[in-house]
Amino acid sequence: MIRVVVADDHPLIRVGVNGLLARAGDIEVVGEAADGFAAVDAVATLRPDVIVTDIAMPGLNGMAVVERVVALGLGTRVVVLSMYADEATVRQCLSAGAHGYVLKGADGTELVLAIRAASQGATFIGSSVTEAAWREPLATPADAPGPRRGGAEALTLREREVLHLIAQGHTNRAIAHALHISVKTVEHHRTNLMAKLEVDNLVNLIRVAIKEGLVELED
Repeated sequence: MIRVVVADDHPLIRVGVNGLLARAGDIEVVGEAADGFAAVDAVATLRPDVIVTDIAMPGLNGMAVVERVVALGLGTRVVVLSMYADEATVRQCLSAGAHGYVLKGADGTELVLAIRAASQGATFIGSSVTEAAWREPLATPADAPGPRRGGAEALTLREREVLHLIAQGHTNRAIAHALHISVKTVEHHRTNLMAKLEVDNLVNLIRVAIKEGLVELED
């Protein structure tokens, strides 16, 4: 049996994934987590073969979960189950060590296939994820740019807009209203910003943004 931990901050998603995996026959869900820190703790305690994790979660975001699970050195593989298919997010997860990336809107069999592949050390990318996000060679640690410089260069125009509004002290709801997007989308952008700039709180996000010249003090 392939032992799996499911990490997602939405209970209904966890219930749905658990039901799907229970029907697979060769997969057993041995634990759940509702935030990033709990996800890493579950891996450390339960030592599953695979963890299925969302990207936008409280505490540690999904990308940080990937990095910390890999750093534990327990052999647990990571499959990301997300609603976001943008190239930067997919490539960053794969670069961090994920063995699978599946969209939440995909057919359930893709997640099962991704878990099976990951448990064998193979990489599985969902059919709905653009090939541009993973076909090109990923940077190796030796030739990768410095994390913060590379992260700053990787920011999208929308992420920069969100960053400016964050630096001005706007709430997620205010940013969503100003940019005509959902609060959930704002939360996703904040998660991406923190991951790309390698910070774990809002104060450090703004500090690094100023240092990198992404926002001005008068903003």
